[in-house]
Amino acid sequence: MIKDDFNKKEFDVIGFGEIMLRLSPLNKERISQGEVFEKRAGGSELNVVSGISSLGLRTGIVTKLPDNEIGKFIKNKIRFYGVSDDYVIYDDSDGKRLGIYYFESGAFPRKPTVVYDRAGSSFTTITTKEINPAVYNSTKIFHVSGISLALSENVRQTAIDMIKGFKKYGTLISLDVNYRASLWDEDLARKVITSIFPDVDILFVSEETSRRMLQRTGTIEEIMKGYTRDYGIKIVATTERKATSPTKHTWDSRIYSALENKFYKEKPYEGIEVVDRIGSGDAYVAGVLFGIVKYNCLQKALEFGNAMAALKNTVPGDLPACDFKEIKDIIESHKKDGADSEMNR
Repeated sequence: MIKDDFNKKEFDVIGFGEIMLRLSPLNKERISQGEVFEKRAGGSELNVVSGISSLGLRTGIVTKLPDNEIGKFIKNKIRFYGVSDDYVIYDDSDGKRLGIYYFESGAFPRKPTVVYDRAGSSFTTITTKEINPAVYNSTKIFHVSGISLALSENVRQTAIDMIKGFKKYGTLISLDVNYRASLWDEDLARKVITSIFPDVDILFVSEETSRRMLQRTGTIEEIMKGYTRDYGIKIVATTERKATSPTKHTWDSRIYSALENKFYKEKPYEGIEVVDRIGSGDAYVAGVLFGIVKYNCLQKALEFGNAMAALKNTVPGDLPACDFKEIKDIIESHKKDGADSEMNR
């Protein structure tokens, strides 16, 4: 999967997407009642590349930020998480702004709630001509999500142009479908996403999205194989989350390799104590892409993906808070039969 000449690339993974300001009421307070909000950085593609960088690989992000104090806050967070900001574009127009979303934690029977305020953000004005063309020959993997494709016609075209630009240099294309009904309707999403599939090498898609928005039928194994048969996608990863309550989840996944005609799986992570579920799917993507680049092994990729997702559920904020040793220890502990140590010391 990872070519020998890829070792010459400056980056292991580069992502393209919007980074937003996340505002959350403290102590499980409600958005409609709380007086104080905690601010954090968040965004699907940044979550992915920051997770990969936390494990020790070199990543970057292509995005557009307002040239003001809020933009500086995001820039500092990008750098703090070890992600390169070499390809960040700054908006100094009169209408510059950073997209915002509000997140309210849930407690059974109250579900978590998200409210978006992102229309007209600086990122939605990004164009292909603003992007340094040197980026296209700089990385092993280019990652984008369906969220970016949904934001506007302008961003959608920019993302598609970038995919084509990276493909010219043999870069592997990673797509997380990440369908959001609040951003676009199923018919448009299906048309756009399937038009991109022939350029995709690594696909992340949930079973629900496959069956509903993408209208695939059959067993989950048949659906995953179908993407490789119909579009030439090389690797398909599907996750499954079972929520007993907002604070108690089970996480599972499987990966299919078209080249090997083989499914990879392990036992699920059960009884995860959820502190904050936002970004756990992105953490999974980060772990899988890390395993592909670092080990060129899908079993390792699956294990790192599942461990990253499980751990992310236990920490607040969108972005992962971990390192390679911690994830490796979690993987080893997960494989053990019987009792494990109760504390790290």
